[in-house]
Parts: sequence; C-alpha cells; structure tokens
Amino acid sequence: MTVLLESPARREPADRVARPRQFLMCPPDHFDVSYAINPWMDTTRPTDVALARRQWDRLREVYLELGHTVHVIEPRPELPDMVFAANGGLVIGGRALGARFAHPQRAAEAPAYLDWLRGHGLRSVTEAEHVNEGEGDFLVVDSGDERERLVLAGTGFRTSANAHDEAQELFGLPVVSLRLVDPRYYHLDTALAVLDERTVAYYPGAFSAGSREVLRRLFPDAVLADAADAAVLGLNAVSDGRNVVLAERATGLAARLRERGFHTVGVDLSELLKAGGGAKCCTLEIRS
Repeated sequence: MTVLLESPARREPADRVARPRQFLMCPPDHFDVSYAINPWMDTTRPTDVALARRQWDRLREVYLELGHTVHVIEPRPELPDMVFAANGGLVIGGRALGARFAHPQRAAEAPAYLDWLRGHGLRSVTEAEHVNEGEGDFLVVDSGDERERLVLAGTGFRTSANAHDEAQELFGLPVVSLRLVDPRYYHLDTALAVLDERTVAYYPGAFSAGSREVLRRLFPDAVLADAADAAVLGLNAVSDGRNVVLAERATGLAARLRERGFHTVGVDLSELLKAGGGAKCCTLEIRS
C-alpha cells in the first residue's frame, strides 16, 4: 500500500543527532561468487576471502568506533552470501519477521537467521509466508518513537508485494510500496538510504515513475544520488542520524551529504561488491 504523509520541515545541520544502534553482522569466511543471481555477480572473476574479511572487519570496527553494538552470527560454509546479514530479516520494536528468499541458492539462510533471532530475547519472531529479503527491501524511517515509524518497501525483483501487506499486518505500521525497475538495483537498499527520520537519499533512475512521485511527495528535501555514485552502491549505506557509513568511491554523494550536515565515513568493500553488496547489505539492525 502507499501512504502519503505530511512533508516534515527540513532539519538544520546543527540538529543532526546520532543514536546508538544494535547491528547483526556475519563474517565473510565462506564468501564466494559461485553462482550469479544479480547483474553484479560474475562467476569467472576470482574472489579473495582474506581481503573480504579484512574489509568486513574494518566495517565492524567503524560501527564500534561510532558507539554502536555489533552482534555476530556464525557463518555457514554452504552459504557464501550469508555475509549479507541485512537480508536475514526485519526487526522493529522487538518483533522480527524472518526472510524467505527468492532464489534457492540462498534459501537456507532464512532458517539460519531465524534461529539466531529466536535465541536473542525478542518479543516475537515470525516465519515469513511470502518472499521477502529482509532489510534488503524493507527500510525503516524511524525517529525512535514507534508512533512515527514508517516502512519503505521495495518490490520488482525480489520481495513480493504480498510481503508488504504481511509486514504491515505484523508490525502495525504504514508500509509504502516502491517499485524497482533497474535490475542492477535489485533490492531497495541498493537504491535508497534512510539518513534520519526526515531524510532519505536515493537514485531516481532505479524507480518507476509512480514510485519517484511518491518519494518526491514524502521526501521533498531528499538527497539525490547520480548514476556514478549509484553504480558503486553508494546508497547501500548505514546512517545513525548523523554519521553515514558508505562506499568510499561514492565521493559525489558523500560531498552532498556533508553539505547537509551529515558526517560521512567511507569504507572499502570492493571485494563484497563483486556479489552486489555494500555496507548496508552487511548490516541488519536489531530495533528494540
């Protein structure tokens, strides 16, 4: 469903406030590109697991340096894409909706993440009925006040539109459906980043005309990314309301974010980019 809300006033840079977050990550100890399920994946290109681990370790260190809590799930050798923890579920208000993957190569990740969520003190954990790839296609606009939460939900390549209804019924929050049209941006988190409770950044070319209009109405002061920054997955970013962790090659986007009062932290995840992943793909937020 689509819900149009009153456009909020633009926030001044001095008002940017970082909120400590809890993240779940999975080490890339078994990372490989052994199959191709998105345009970024080329099975003829070699992968360097040691390099992927060093880059992942640095991302985790950045989160810790920024004051966030990082939980770690044990990787499984038969699941090379398990490093992309964002796809493992959606957690809001201590409730979790598990994932159900579109491709059989990743199907076993769903129970692995579901088991972790069930073992970590959440209010409820629900197994998904419809295909959804977690925070890959569900992004939460969140001020910390559950009365003001809003879920942006992508569809078109992976997550089913029926899953949007499923999430709305489970969490009791408005869910705004957005259609992706460029296969390079197969998940919402490759084309849009939530920066704070009032601001998003996105690449217009990834969305249908109607979805672009929805975003324009909801977020008239959005930061717009160009094709060059989108192409290095600059929008696959993680923000705590002030600090934005993003691909170091997305220099244009980083400059625009700094102009808007955000502090940017560039990271090199070039090895994981071979599978179509970046900082956000590696990061599932656990919202209490």
